[in-house]
Amino acid sequence: MSTNISPAVAAPSTPASTPPLAWFILGGLSLIWGTSFILIKKGLTVFSSDELGALRITIATLALLPFALKGLKAPKPGQWKFLLLSGLIGNLIPAFLFAYAETKLASGLAGVLNSLTALFTLIIGAVFFQQRITALRVLGILIGIGGTAVLIFSGSAQENSSNSFYGLYVVLATVLYGGSLNIIKHCLSGIKPLTMASLALLTVGPVAFVYLCTTPAFDKLATNPQAWEALGYISLLSVFSTAIGLVFYNKLIHMTNTLFASTSTYLMPIVALMWGVADGETIHLMHYVGMAVILAGVLLVNRAK
Repeated sequence: MSTNISPAVAAPSTPASTPPLAWFILGGLSLIWGTSFILIKKGLTVFSSDELGALRITIATLALLPFALKGLKAPKPGQWKFLLLSGLIGNLIPAFLFAYAETKLASGLAGVLNSLTALFTLIIGAVFFQQRITALRVLGILIGIGGTAVLIFSGSAQENSSNSFYGLYVVLATVLYGGSLNIIKHCLSGIKPLTMASLALLTVGPVAFVYLCTTPAFDKLATNPQAWEALGYISLLSVFSTAIGLVFYNKLIHMTNTLFASTSTYLMPIVALMWGVADGETIHLMHYVGMAVILAGVLLVNRAK
């Protein structure tokens, strides 16, 4: 399948050309995914980061398994490798990266850093899928990267030693998200969003489950009375943020374009920060400055012609 995109695909959507349903889905995704960071934090009170990542993918795969089995014949033979790649870089690896990052990084700040997805979506689209990139978009990318540096290296000296390192795991996850988004748009057209999401998870779900069986996660459920509450948070994360969120995200990509879909990543930080502050996380003034700079860069990238 050709991965070249036409100018119509490359151009960002405008309010006039974007259907109302797309805006509704965008708002819902921002709320769902903005809440995911606090759910990760709650799950980490009992489970380790690798246990949480494996549980998240396993539960999400089981939630969509009936749809995956029903849609096994939907992809063309050449599309299975892209489903596997999307499952790996869009689901499995980021699930572990975000969980590991939040062992030291505040959930609200992780949500802000996630907004870099829009920038990396553009960069990867330009490098691998011939998406047009302008000087104004390059400026937006540079502004976003600058804001990331401000956010990661802000805070107290004690916080800097951990945030500067663990924040990079979130940045890596956003690079992978940007790659997955482009793959979904340009290599998996013709597959319904629900089928695509379920099959992408099916390609990596067994790997997550096998790994889960090598961890003490099941022992914790049998011996730790708080484990079931933590599992409840992880289940909400898996079903809503991973399974349902992925379905609607795929739908949004096919309704609009990669840049419009990725704008959910600069709305969700507001939700993530609100949850973080409500949970007692300390957010410094320079964190807000970094967030504002990141969001300005992402907005500039998305609006630049």
